Amino acid sequence: MTDRQFIPIRIAVLTVSDTRQLSDDKSGQTLVDRITGDNHILADRKILPDERDQIAAQLRAWCADPNVDAVISTGGTGLTGRDITVEAHRDVYEKEIDAFSTYFTMISADKIGTSAIQSRACAGVADGTYLFALPGSPGACKDGWDQILRYQLDYRHMPCNFVEIMPRLDEHQRRK
Repeated sequence: MTDRQFIPIRIAVLTVSDTRQLSDDKSGQTLVDRITGDNHILADRKILPDERDQIAAQLRAWCADPNVDAVISTGGTGLTGRDITVEAHRDVYEKEIDAFSTYFTMISADKIGTSAIQSRACAGVADGTYLFALPGSPGACKDGWDQILRYQLDYRHMPCNFVEIMPRLDEHQRRK
């Protein structure tokens, strides 16, 4: 156990869907419940259609907002023609967190076997903000939060975590 104090971070949730509304957005609600249940702050929540430009614009807006530390999107990470969330995320990333995809696939494979290869979950950083894209099922959102994000977004997690390096994410933009 560590002597570090918990630091709540501000997280926005984006559901990407042509058909969902807040009333039936189970995946988005799963993330909201976990974020707030773990004492983080829900900074914002939106639902957008599977439109690359709209998704990228919203991600950029949240990255520019000093009240958002991280964004978790759900939906649009599959292989069909309308699944463009990953491309929208990559339009915004300055750096991709490659191991997130790998680790998420490992976790998924334990549960759904070879079907895990159909997911394109990804993560990156832009303007000092973390961006995570999870598949659109409540189970995938549970797995992503419960087995990865809960720990990496907790300052107390050792030996390292995303929170402790947050102040340095945009150091390349500062004057020397």
